[in-house]
Amino acid sequence: MSSSPSPALRLGLDVALSALKAAAEPTRLRLLALLAEGELTVSDMTDILGQSQPRISRHLKLLVEAGLVERHREGAWAFFRLSDGAGHDASLRAALARLDPADPALRRDRDRLAEVRAAHQQAAARYFSANAERWDGVRGLHVSEAAVERAILAAVGDARIETALDLGTGTGRMLELLSPRVGRAIGVDANRDMLALARANLARAGVTNTQVRQGDIFAPPVETGAFDLVVVHQVLHFLDDPARAVREAARALRPGGRLLIVDFAPHGIEELRERHAHRRLGFSSEAMAGWLAASGLDLVAHSNLPPPDGDGDKLTVSLWLARDPRIVSDALPSSSNLEVA
Repeated sequence: MSSSPSPALRLGLDVALSALKAAAEPTRLRLLALLAEGELTVSDMTDILGQSQPRISRHLKLLVEAGLVERHREGAWAFFRLSDGAGHDASLRAALARLDPADPALRRDRDRLAEVRAAHQQAAARYFSANAERWDGVRGLHVSEAAVERAILAAVGDARIETALDLGTGTGRMLELLSPRVGRAIGVDANRDMLALARANLARAGVTNTQVRQGDIFAPPVETGAFDLVVVHQVLHFLDDPARAVREAARALRPGGRLLIVDFAPHGIEELRERHAHRRLGFSSEAMAGWLAASGLDLVAHSNLPPPDGDGDKLTVSLWLARDPRIVSDALPSSSNLEVA
């Protein structure tokens, strides 16, 4: 028995015709297939397809005008992604999923996409290695770490946490900070230099209920649904696909578990891209709320920590606390520093 689409998924003739016309061109279809893998810049897509930037930009303009693609500006860069709000979103993704992954052109594009992302990750890894010893000092670009850590402790509350996961653990500072409140904690980081520093720091602090592991934040070496608390502290702005990292963090949560994300609010300090390997210039509350919802989580609190004296050369730190709604009876810990979302 066939089923008709719900009214929300039905398209008007003009909308459908515009979308079909926009997608019915080889380069634009390849661009849509690439964007199904995550957000990309014009420069990324130029490198992958081997076409000129003006030509890629013209194709993207048509896709944006047709409502198939969204454009999000961050400083001097613009990121593109498949549209989430359009009525044809589900139809577009279903059509792209039917493309043959063995097609030579699509396979070459995926291989080049992997190379481009690997290059971004290598740049970040070189930065991490070069800054491992002074990593916490680099974080002096924003409000004091003491203020951020007070807000983190207020957000997680005083109740004991049986299991915690720190994705992108870096120096291991979050593990050290939370160790008195957790039964067992694991930190994951891709960079060996950072892990060596984290181990040294934790040993120096006498922390015995934590461990660190080498692993990819997009495929962390941990069990699904195993953690009461997952922390992602100052990591997302280094990533090509922060939404995917949020999904992986959500996957690690137990029912009723909480995810705490600490990162920068939107800003325009372009030099952080070159000097500190930042891929994203902060995150808006709207973008973060969307990623959390898409990951099956409820945003329950959000707060901003602006730099002292409104210093324009420094950054505002944002905290987002989300919860897995599969258990809703547990009361959230009280938090005077976070506003209810």
